[in-house]
Amino acid sequence: MPVVVSLRELVDELKIIMSEQHVYLNQVTGKIVTLTNDEISAVESGDDTEERQGWEQEVFEQAKEVLSSGDYLELPSQFDIHEYQIMEKFCSDFPDERISSELLDEIRGGSGAFRRFKDTIYRYGIEKDWFKFQDEAYKDIVIAWLENNNITYADD
Repeated sequence: MPVVVSLRELVDELKIIMSEQHVYLNQVTGKIVTLTNDEISAVESGDDTEERQGWEQEVFEQAKEVLSSGDYLELPSQFDIHEYQIMEKFCSDFPDERISSELLDEIRGGSGAFRRFKDTIYRYGIEKDWFKFQDEAYKDIVIAWLENNNITYADD
């Protein structure tokens, strides 16, 4: 019987990923593993030293398993998820034209767009609308990835 992965768990994992991290899904067990660039580089360079502390060796072994096994698939990275485009769509789709226009002006103002956007959604009290919209955008990305990889999921 194929594993059924939690859509919520994958969405939550991708929402907190940083640029130096990669998230992998074991398509056999459903286990999610996050690796850093440094951990991946250590494995790829063959840095198989025995001088690591216990937890470091465990992480290294886990990274080796992820990178050498065909059971793991890498989820979309932070660079595949275009947060700015999600934010821009929220702004342009917002039903109040005045707020929509102001939000678009704020994010198109160059450096500091994310901060100005957050300040504006809190000033108007529409942060819950944003977080719901953002969550749905992430769900759409994860669902497309899961379906593209023929992985069964539960929309929990």
